Amino acid sequence: MNTIWFPDLTNTSVPKYQIIVDAIRSGISNGQLEEGEKLPPVREVAWHLGITPGTVARAFSQLVDAGVLEATVGRGTFVAKQRAVAQVQDWPEVVSLKSPKLPDVGQIEAVRSALRKISHMQDGLLMGYPNAKTDLPAREAVLEWSAGKLLGRTTPDDVVLTYGGQNAITLILQTVLKGAAPVVLAEDLTYAGFRHAARLQRAKIVGLASDEYGVRPGALDAACRAHDAQIFCTSPEVHNPTAHRTGLERRKALADVAQHHGVQILEDDCYALRDSDLPSYRALLPRQTWYVSSISKLLTPSLRLGYAIAPSPRAAELRRTAQYSFFGIATPLTELTAELLSSPNIADLNRAMQDQIAALVQVAVNGLGSYDLRWRPDVPFLWLSLPNGWRAGSFCSAAERAGVLIRSADDFTLMEDRAPHAVRIAVNGQVDIKCFEAAIGRLRGLLDKPPSEIEV
Repeated sequence: MNTIWFPDLTNTSVPKYQIIVDAIRSGISNGQLEEGEKLPPVREVAWHLGITPGTVARAFSQLVDAGVLEATVGRGTFVAKQRAVAQVQDWPEVVSLKSPKLPDVGQIEAVRSALRKISHMQDGLLMGYPNAKTDLPAREAVLEWSAGKLLGRTTPDDVVLTYGGQNAITLILQTVLKGAAPVVLAEDLTYAGFRHAARLQRAKIVGLASDEYGVRPGALDAACRAHDAQIFCTSPEVHNPTAHRTGLERRKALADVAQHHGVQILEDDCYALRDSDLPSYRALLPRQTWYVSSISKLLTPSLRLGYAIAPSPRAAELRRTAQYSFFGIATPLTELTAELLSSPNIADLNRAMQDQIAALVQVAVNGLGSYDLRWRPDVPFLWLSLPNGWRAGSFCSAAERAGVLIRSADDFTLMEDRAPHAVRIAVNGQVDIKCFEAAIGRLRGLLDKPPSEIEV
């Protein structure tokens, strides 16, 4: 029995099944486990490692779903052909924690399977321009996929497919903004994509003060009065970069202000990985809210598939904007999306991704939790307020010299506002989890030893 790949399960906060997953992947990449090699039975592995068979079975099952292993009833579990193995870079010199990088929990094989199925799509679909009829299955699929969100009454006619969430934001601003000098409102600390999209429309973006409950209603009201604003861009479910969630009472108060002034709301929900128990602005203010999401943060960013749900009376306007911009999403992509989101395994993939992200977040919390850290297990990034002695820019530079890339608060601050001394740290599921743990350890080392010299 080949036991050379067996991992050390002592002195680690990482879930044991994940360590086994990483050990098998590593064993395959370094040649300790060869293609077609039979792995020991689950009970034998469990006995040697001193853990329960269920833990080993979970690891094996995840790797089978990902195409790394193959299981045959009555024969056992074998290392799959290498073409089916996801390429995971182990221990790179520089670990990027700037943007979340999803682990493969089976979505690579799911995409490949969907690609194989749509390769037999009708000839007519491959030879014609996309239209409302050809992309209807994908629009229906994204609504079904979003069923756990409290979006109010929606129909496929309200949905406009886009090339990612950022494209949806830009299309909405193109649809809504009017006049020579339009004004866009957003949190004073906000997703940079709002700023970039506003700039493309030659719009001025004005920051709004926030507190621990979200944007202050008084700040929104004052800005609406002072600037004749047309749209308020916000992410109530997962604020980027702080991971804050806006509560129900604050959502209602902000919706009331927007309704009073006739201001539209752009609700970016791309980072919300789980179903929500709170109504969206789309539900609270359905005639003024434009909802945006995508499959990038939970399945894969490679397909660039996003969507916007328009207020029902204005869906035709948004559809025209999209049509005038790119005629429609490529039919093979909409067919792939419909196939992928309709898969009977999609719910399991979503849960597996959520579990993996929660495990990675916990690793980061274990390393950095003694500092001022904002985090949630269902959000793939953490917000770290730096201790005395560190500024965001100098900390990011020091982290880069240590081989870790992170984002400064400056990246999320509007031009006229002052950035806090804070950084955003994203999870990276595409490196060995011990490599991720080591990267967090390097950041902890910097926090423990702030600069002692004053720069002049």
